[in-house]
Amino acid sequence: MDILLTEEANQLDEHITYKTIKQQIIMTISSSKKEQLFNRLRDANNAFNEIYPGDKSDRQPVHTLYGGANLFKSDSPINLGQRALEILDTYAPNHEVFGKAFGLIGGDDFAKKIYNKVVAKLKSEAIEDFRIDFEDGYGNRSNEEEDATAIAVAKEVAIGMNDKTLSPFIGIRVKPFTEEMKERGLRTLDLFISTLVKETNGKLPDNFVVMLPKVTIPEQPETLAGFFDILEEELGLSKGVLKMEMMVETTQAVMAIDGTNPLYKFIKASKGRCIAMHFGTYDYTASCSITAKYQEMDHPVCDFAHHVTKVALAHTGIWLSDGATNTMPIGPHRGELTDAQKEENMQVVHRAWKKGYDHIRHSLWNGYYQGWDLNPAQFPMRYAAVYAFFLESYDDAVDRLKTFVEKAARATLIGDVFDDAATGQGLLNYFLRALNSGAITEEEVLETGLTLDEIRGRSFKKILENRKMK
Repeated sequence: MDILLTEEANQLDEHITYKTIKQQIIMTISSSKKEQLFNRLRDANNAFNEIYPGDKSDRQPVHTLYGGANLFKSDSPINLGQRALEILDTYAPNHEVFGKAFGLIGGDDFAKKIYNKVVAKLKSEAIEDFRIDFEDGYGNRSNEEEDATAIAVAKEVAIGMNDKTLSPFIGIRVKPFTEEMKERGLRTLDLFISTLVKETNGKLPDNFVVMLPKVTIPEQPETLAGFFDILEEELGLSKGVLKMEMMVETTQAVMAIDGTNPLYKFIKASKGRCIAMHFGTYDYTASCSITAKYQEMDHPVCDFAHHVTKVALAHTGIWLSDGATNTMPIGPHRGELTDAQKEENMQVVHRAWKKGYDHIRHSLWNGYYQGWDLNPAQFPMRYAAVYAFFLESYDDAVDRLKTFVEKAARATLIGDVFDDAATGQGLLNYFLRALNSGAITEEEVLETGLTLDEIRGRSFKKILENRKMK
């Protein structure tokens, strides 16, 4: 049967009113029997909705910078942002060089728009999320040294809170709660939190989180959640204020021995404290026996893990984040350089930028809107990829969503693209993510004909229901 997509078909629908069919309605089921059927269903639906509340409306950072704890200072976010600007100015001093380095499509005006957005971002908020790393980025050091670092870093964070120099999101990554490392991981966390709370008179930074790496069994996040209970009670913190993230870094985190995915069990074990799940590209590829040369973010084994993780945790409100590109955009030559050396540096940085840009685009295509960076030289490629990804389809998305809403959610055909209710939600998701990332402004969202409240409500179905009631 053909699908009717024309204006004529939509006009026919308008003549089929409730008044013309009211007298033809014959119902078999009584109200009492219907209620009996629905009582059990109501409980089941409510239980389902509790598990799957939908995506959070809170801002999700587009990246997390991981840096060794020994290097962190209270003004690190500011200094690293300035360094990122210097690197951009050295290797992409204008939008023409910038557009060519990333292979931006859309012509000179588009490249200039993306370039200006990246420059503005690096000046205003180069780092959205900072994870002070006591694990791989810090390494295995003596207990005395890690103790001293934990205390010193806590004091630096306290200074940053007072001076307002911290990134909007911040946290620490401790060593895993494996049998070998659990004591060290817990001790570092205890020293850090205890010192920080003492220095700040009981306050934590906004959006503070503790990252638990290499999670393989539910008892590990369960233990961390239990320790959070103790810290909050002993230090006088508000109950539930300490939050955690976990990392998917092993095959066992994707599939347990019984053939099931254990990730939601990890979430339940966290007792409501887990807010995000991050993917560890290099540990995971190593656990899949991938050799070093081919340990890349877009390897098929990573795509499999990404999709399984997304399916397991979709609509639970848990944020998902991809990993990092480990090819650094850093030129090989230092000091006073010849023209040939400058050119070689430029080529090396541009190749690394483009590789990271493609990896980030691949993550975005897979529905992962956050990822890791390891060096300020990567910030330009991060924001270039995010902004270009969303802005390339902005005009098309505005036309499609505006038309679909105006037609009261009847199926529409614009050009050769068919839109129904599912794609209506997909278009809404686009604007939610684009606005969250900073790629588009609130004013640009309003071009759709929707209000900000409707966009932030995150439900296309509710938008249509509310508009029908008016």
